[in-house]
Order: sequence, then C-alpha cells, then structure tokens
Amino acid sequence: MHLSDQDRELLLRTFVTEATEALKEMELALIALEASPDDAELLNDVFRRAHSLKGDAAMVGFPAIGQFAHSVEDILSRLRDRELAVTPELVTALLRAVDVLRRMTGAVSDGEGALPEDGGAVLAMLTELAAVTPAPALATIATAAEHVDAGEARTLRVDVAKLDRMLNLTGEIAIARGRVAQMLAGLPGLEAREVLEAHREAERLQMDLQEQVMKARMVPLGGVFRQYGRIVRDVARAHGKSVALVIEGGDVEVDTRVAERLRDPLTHMIRNTLDHGIESPDLRAALGKPAEGRLTLSAAHDGGQIVIEVRDDGAGFNRSRIAERARAMGLAAQPETLPDAELLAFVFEPGFSTALEVTDLSGRGVGMDVVRRNIESLRGSIAITSVEGEGSTVTIRLPLTLAIIDGFSVGVADETYILPLDQVLECLALPRDARSDAGGRGVINLRGEPLPYLRLRDRFGVPGAAPAREHVVVVRLAGHSAGIAVDSLYGESQAVIKSLGSALDGVPGVSGSTILGDGRVSLILDVPALLRQTGGGASQTLEGVGTC
Repeated sequence: MHLSDQDRELLLRTFVTEATEALKEMELALIALEASPDDAELLNDVFRRAHSLKGDAAMVGFPAIGQFAHSVEDILSRLRDRELAVTPELVTALLRAVDVLRRMTGAVSDGEGALPEDGGAVLAMLTELAAVTPAPALATIATAAEHVDAGEARTLRVDVAKLDRMLNLTGEIAIARGRVAQMLAGLPGLEAREVLEAHREAERLQMDLQEQVMKARMVPLGGVFRQYGRIVRDVARAHGKSVALVIEGGDVEVDTRVAERLRDPLTHMIRNTLDHGIESPDLRAALGKPAEGRLTLSAAHDGGQIVIEVRDDGAGFNRSRIAERARAMGLAAQPETLPDAELLAFVFEPGFSTALEVTDLSGRGVGMDVVRRNIESLRGSIAITSVEGEGSTVTIRLPLTLAIIDGFSVGVADETYILPLDQVLECLALPRDARSDAGGRGVINLRGEPLPYLRLRDRFGVPGAAPAREHVVVVRLAGHSAGIAVDSLYGESQAVIKSLGSALDGVPGVSGSTILGDGRVSLILDVPALLRQTGGGASQTLEGVGTC
C-alpha cells in the first residue's frame, strides 16, 4: 500500500508522539526498578514498551531504531528470565540506551533515525555488563501477568492548540452573549423579559461548556514531578550523594500550559538543591543525619491557587553569606537586621546567584532571578524559607489556569484595567491630602501603618485630570502590601486571557488582555512586574512596609 505524503507525515507524527511517551515511561520504570529490583511488573512494563517500540519502528520504516530497541529488549529479556541481576550500573546503561532511542526517534521527523555516534558505545557497555553481571539468587517472585485492564478509561490524544482554540471560542461566545444580554436588558415589555430569561439559561449552559473545556486542559502534577527522578538520580550520583525523591500531592491538577512552563524553573531549583543544598553521605553522617537525603516535591490547592513546594533536608541557606553579598551589591545597608523572608528574597536579584555558592549553578548560565521572572510570567509568586543545617523550602504559588482569570475591574479615565482577584485584599478611598511624587508614587496611612502606592494614571500616562475622588486597591506582593490608585472600581469579573501579540508582548506591568462585554479591549495587569518596574525593585517599591 502506498501512502500519500500527508498520510506518511501523520503516521510519523503519531509514531514520534507514542515513542516519546513510551521512552518517558521506560525511564521512570527503570529508576523505580533500581530501588525495587524484584518488582516483576516494573520489569515487564519496560520490556513491553521496548518490544512495542521495536515493532512500531519497523512498521514506519526505521530499521536502525528497531535494531537498537531489539538489543535493549534482549538485555531486558535476560533480566526477566533471572539470568541477570538488576544493578545500578546496568540501570545506568539502560537509561543511556533510552537516551539514544530518544535522540533517534526525535530525528524521525527530519527523515533520519540512524544510530548516533555514541550508540555503539552504549551497546558495548550493555554487552559488557551483561557478561559480568552475576545472575540473582533464586527467589520466588511472582511474574506479573501481562493484561489490559478492562476498566481502563478510554482516552484520546488531543493537540493542546485545539484545546486552546476551543477555549477561545467559548470565551468569544461569552463575550457575544454578554453584549446580547446588555441589549435585551434595555428592552421594555414582558416578552423582552422572557427572552432575557431564556438567554440566561443558555448562558448557564455555555458556562458549563467552558468548565468542561477547562477540565480537559488539566493534567495531574504527579506526571510532571516523576520526570525529575532521572535528574535527581544522575546529579546525585555525579556528586557522590544519595538522594531520595519524594512526591506528595501528585493527583493535584493544573492547566497543561502551566505544567509546561513549570519544567524549567523546577529543573533549576532541583539541580541547585542537589548541588549545594543536600550534603554528602559522610557529612550527613557526621551531622547525625541519615546518609540518604530527601528532596520532596509537593502540590496542594489553596483557594483558587496551586501551591508547589520544593523541600530538602540539607544544609539550608547561609544567612550570613547572603547578608554579606547583599551589602556588597548595595541591596541593603544592614541586611543582617532584616527578617528571613526579606533577606532570602535577595537570592532572586539579578547577578546574586553567580557570586554566592549557595545559589551558584556551576556554570549552567541561569540564575534564581530568571526563575522568579518565569514564575511571575505565570502570574505566580515565589518565596524561600530556610533553617541552617536543617533544610530549605521554596514555595511557588500559581493560578490553576493561564486561560481564564478571576479579576477585579478598575477604571482610569475611559480605560478599564483588570487586576488578578487573588492579589486584591481590599479597597479604600484615597485621602484628599495624599501626596505623590512626579512618578505617581506616594505613601498613605492604613490603620496606623504606612502603605506605599502608585497612581495607575501616571504609570500608563493616561491623559486628563484625576477625579475629585480616587480609590486605592490594596494588593499583596511577596508577603507585603502595596496600593494602586485608580479612578473607579467596577467589581469582580471573569475574563478569558488573550495574548497582546508580538508587538506588545513583554510590556512591563501588563500580562495580557481581554475583551469586555461591550466589545472594548481591557488590559490585564501584572502586579509584581508593575510595582517592581515603578520602584526599581520589589524591595524598594515596598520599602517601609515590613511592619504592615
């Protein structure tokens, strides 16, 4: 049978997608097998995936991938038959074989898939280990049956771009229905009221549809967390350390876009912890700690947010060294007098991590300031707590989704802006005698405590004079409070987030846009970036608020 170019492309795309998933699961199973070498089900799972990959590669016309997978399958078969023992060295070689297969399948889209240069060396390593690895002692091990659970949920792969489009369409429908509702509300008569009631029922159904689309985008964080098992294993072994990865709250779900953009920040923090946080086994023994360190990834819901923690039982952050570096960089005159939360926040300042060992990444070229920017680009926040000698915790707070926001609408002149509702604490009138500098910044008294604020009108250069009565929206940032002065308060609203486009992406203080019920465009404000941009740094913007 001759396939058209389009069918061939679809076949290859399907092969790459399924192979990528199979290799990821093989990697996770091999890491688990190292800890549980007598687990027959794990071994069968790895074998089945290697066998399937061999057959699929032959079907799409890439014999080199099939032959390499067949060689791996031979080793796995001998492990299943108890001719070989599961050892750390053999698991390492099998993981490297998975890496080779990952590169080979990744090149399929370009019409390649040949054995890479190091492929032969990996096969030679496997062959050598198979020759010298002794067979395990005979034991009664139940061989898990290979079967498919009849009750397994039916699933279907869907491109995330299609889900994005579906969500955008439900948002457009909501906007259109809002405009119709406004027009119907202004019509007199009983019939108009009946039509409006029917419209509201349709609106309820539309909201149900939007909720189902949102649920289809959610993925459990356990799958994201488990992928770090390989990093923890490899980095710990490279540094002569023993570290156990513990996962808590793996069933907590988050939007797939949030999960994708979490990977790089989490990777950096995990590597950082393994490099400089958790001590060597000898040092841990001398300190009275278990030789094996613990690195915990946890997730939990907190209201409308997701809270992710990266915890370890290592050395913790060195407060005196951080204070010394903060003084040298001019970040604070007396940093040693600051509370832990404020002092440790200096770790996220640009250039800080490259000069301080506790946050150095050994030349990886990315600092904790980049981690913070990545988290804040997700409308999230990040903070550190630490006890020297006992360990540290990095806490990340994120919205459940990047597609829809529960917002608080405010007005400046004829413009409407939206603040993330979870960052809004309260609203109050701006005192008539409140003064601000030329940049629109000032300080007011909030129940006996100083509250720094900025005027949104001045920040965005909105023309016209301010009204006689202005309002202050009190927001929470990095554990502190600050205010944003606006002309009008419109209240809560839910908005479908839309990109600003390449021309406006990256504008400080703005994270996106949405379309209002009347068809106008409203900007969604990025509160952390807005205050940091105005004050030249979060710590400067919120200076004097430590007692609030």
